[in-house]
Amino acid sequence: MEFFLIISLAVITLLQVGYYGFFFFKFAYSKSTHFPEFNKPVSVIISCHNEYEPIKENWEKWFHQDYIVFEIILIDDASTDRTWEIIQSLASQFENVKAVQIPKDVNYRGNKKNALTIGIQKAKYEYLLFTDADCIPASHQWIKEMSKGFMDGRNIVLGYGKYATNKGFLNKVIRYETLLTAWQYFSYAIHEQAYMGVGRNLAYTKNLFQQNNGFQSHTTIRSGDDDLFVSQNATKTNVSVVCNSESFTISTPKNRWKEWIQQKRRHITTATTYKSFHQFLLGLFYLSQFLFYFISIYLILLNKHTALVIFIVILRFLAYYFTLIPVAKKLKEKDLILFAPVLELFLIVFQGIVFVMNTVSKPKNW
Repeated sequence: MEFFLIISLAVITLLQVGYYGFFFFKFAYSKSTHFPEFNKPVSVIISCHNEYEPIKENWEKWFHQDYIVFEIILIDDASTDRTWEIIQSLASQFENVKAVQIPKDVNYRGNKKNALTIGIQKAKYEYLLFTDADCIPASHQWIKEMSKGFMDGRNIVLGYGKYATNKGFLNKVIRYETLLTAWQYFSYAIHEQAYMGVGRNLAYTKNLFQQNNGFQSHTTIRSGDDDLFVSQNATKTNVSVVCNSESFTISTPKNRWKEWIQQKRRHITTATTYKSFHQFLLGLFYLSQFLFYFISIYLILLNKHTALVIFIVILRFLAYYFTLIPVAKKLKEKDLILFAPVLELFLIVFQGIVFVMNTVSKPKNW
């Protein structure tokens, strides 16, 4: 039994090293792509549901962008606070702001895909850039840098949506999970296997949206306006990755465990609709992570062949850190490097629990 477990641990470790050495290495050590200037008009689309305070706090960052021509479409998605009031105020002050309201209705529970679809229909320009009301651009070059990804006929641009650094373990967990997710979807995209993006910082063309019937194929799934759209419309040649620090957006993270767990439960529901190949690769990676920790901890506690087990564990962590460190530096998350193994193990357990929770009872709200 012990021999079988050691062989299993060795095989799983080789599989993990393969992921880090093949899928993740290329992005980790890729040089920043210097795209030529892109000067076509851009429509920035922001769906807002009860976002009065974030809009009040963030609007100047959206407006003060170093870009030639852009419009901002603010969609009030059936808000019950003063969101529509501030959107109207901004539209009256600035010519490049378009205000769209989805009226409140007792039977309407909110659907971001519906709100975005209406916003896209109202967009004046072909090139669309998306973010959320609680996000701010990391620089005045955000639109300029993200729009450069449209060069060479690319019609999907994947960006990085950071979370602000705050105190506490929850903040580190959220930021590490965001780092890991971006690490994966950027890596897959570079290997011409794009499977997702994040709505906090994503761009695509109006023509692509219309030709593929928008969100129609997954309209019954309340989440997935970002990852499912990318998963179903990405090809080997139409996706670009933009991840220099000036292209980032920065979001306010959840500060309560309950809210974050609800958010993760919604997100995980979309993964089952990814393409089978991507589901297999992502599932195999998670399973290999889980088995690596489970078997290695069990063997160490058993106190048999400890030296060999520790050697295998060190080998895996060398591969892990060899790719994690440059990625964390590239995405400006260097403070997470020291805590990474603890955060990784926590997320493995947490994701397993969330999977069980969703199996028993699926989340109903986006």
